[in-house]
Amino acid sequence: MPELRSGVRQSRLKSRKVEDLDVQDPAENLPVAAPTVAGRRGRGRGGRGGGRGRGRAGGRGRGVPVIDLDPDQPFEVLPGAGVGGGAVGGPQRIEEFADKAVKMDGVSPDKIGGGEDDASPVPEKVQVGHSPQYKVERKLGKGGFGQVYVGRRVSGGTERTGPDAYEVALKFEHRNSKGCNYGPPYEWQVYSSLNGCYGIPWVHYKGRQGDYYVLVMDILGPSLWDVWNSLGQTMTPSMVACIAVEAISILEKLHAKGFVHGDVKPENFLLGQPGSPDEKKLFLIDLGLASRWKETSSGQHVDYDQRPDIFRGTIRYASVHAHLGRTGSRRDDLESLAYTLIFLLRGRLPWQGYQGENKSFLVCKKKMSISPDLMCCYCAPPFKLFLETVTNMKFDEEPNYPKLISLFDELIEPQHLRPIRIDGALKAGQKRGRGSHEEDEQPRKKVRLGSPANQWISVYNAKRPMKQRYHYNVAEARLHQHIEKGNEDGLFISSVASSANLWALIMDAGTGFTSQVYELSPIFLHKDWIMEQWENNYYISAIAGATNGSSLVVMSKGTPYTQQSYKVSESFPFKWINKKWKEGFHVTSMTTANLVAAVLLCMCR
Repeated sequence: MPELRSGVRQSRLKSRKVEDLDVQDPAENLPVAAPTVAGRRGRGRGGRGGGRGRGRAGGRGRGVPVIDLDPDQPFEVLPGAGVGGGAVGGPQRIEEFADKAVKMDGVSPDKIGGGEDDASPVPEKVQVGHSPQYKVERKLGKGGFGQVYVGRRVSGGTERTGPDAYEVALKFEHRNSKGCNYGPPYEWQVYSSLNGCYGIPWVHYKGRQGDYYVLVMDILGPSLWDVWNSLGQTMTPSMVACIAVEAISILEKLHAKGFVHGDVKPENFLLGQPGSPDEKKLFLIDLGLASRWKETSSGQHVDYDQRPDIFRGTIRYASVHAHLGRTGSRRDDLESLAYTLIFLLRGRLPWQGYQGENKSFLVCKKKMSISPDLMCCYCAPPFKLFLETVTNMKFDEEPNYPKLISLFDELIEPQHLRPIRIDGALKAGQKRGRGSHEEDEQPRKKVRLGSPANQWISVYNAKRPMKQRYHYNVAEARLHQHIEKGNEDGLFISSVASSANLWALIMDAGTGFTSQVYELSPIFLHKDWIMEQWENNYYISAIAGATNGSSLVVMSKGTPYTQQSYKVSESFPFKWINKKWKEGFHVTSMTTANLVAAVLLCMCR
């Protein structure tokens, strides 16, 4: 076992980081850095020329300055948490939006945290439920969802762990924190369901004292981040392989209880207390972002959903699905574990160094674009196989945990040389037999190859078909001819799309439109033309963008719309959409061109 720095640590401990001191991105992880402002005052760019209808809403937006000394703190962004415009990016960022009747001013989103220390001091002594009385001593750490202190028993206590331990970890969460709006933290429910689960620390007592909800837990040792740092910010492949198989085993037991962790990373894996029988045993802590993948009543997998305005986790290690706001499932914990293992091996992940409020978007793009070959070019083959497997899993797929464990067999050393105990992995292998990554399986399409994929996405409506006509792979020069012919036959354009700078359109006899105009412009959503048509009582009814940056905008009379607003941005403008929803608008169309996206919202009668 490598020599670790003295002291003990426990759940929700957040290390004082000195990682990534790289001259290429010196601002990211300095232990004492110049403050990064996560919310700042700014004016979004509105559509020129105004528009008709209601007057301007809002004026200059206001953000709340948030000092962020730890860019990798876990956090949760919920709908409505911020106000106003879209995300803020770097110098090449493109953001433009225009309204008919309402002109928007944007503000930057705020990062959401929790567990404020300065709300009120923690009590000097704690006694909750039927627990003994503990004296609150040194602070172990603070995270996004609480603070952790050492608690020393005032009298009695002879054990190192368990309810009779003389020293415990006390986790405090203030009653006014975000997670306690409706009573005790949700984490309490998770611990109640998991107490005794393999690899999860025991919670012995819980209750409220004064302004704080308090958990009394077993105290643990250093985190994997601490170990990695104490070893010169590197680990051997054999050590990381031990971590891999034991972490997979812990996640298997957690998943079997119906939960996903939601924040797998080096800081949340702790070893047992130094000098104790568990000093080489791995534990998974911090269930503040845990969620159910399985319905309690039916036992069925939860339904798939996607909310781009919601992010839960830690940006560096979060799965791509978490970045995209998809419902969490078992695959997400395993993808985060893959990033954790590669970080421990290589000391760095390719997306470290991004800064600013658009960081999550940039990190997500990088994760989606980089191939497993490049990610694992200096790693042993099992790590690449693991990454490929978990990043290509389906939403409701049951992981083959024994097979994943077996990937690392060749790297596991004899028992007396293992720096980490792998009891859980060994039991899994004995109970069900190891799978083989060479066993015959149905070939599966790989989702992430390191390059963007182009594809059509079709949305079907269950209504009876009307008289329709479609055209596809239409060059710009022939577009007018097809549209004119359709108009002569009583058809109007209902939908348009583009691929490889060719166009596709649906013409329909049942749109209810009375008149229609369109523009094929080299400018993406030509604002002046759109504003002019708005003045003539036309409303946008279909939009599409091409790879070369051009766009096709169709505007019609006879729509149900009374107001419209659109926005062009490099990132998905979920903050802006949230604000428009509150004003009564709803999304009717979205399109992209080159590196930018546009979202159209409308208000109906």
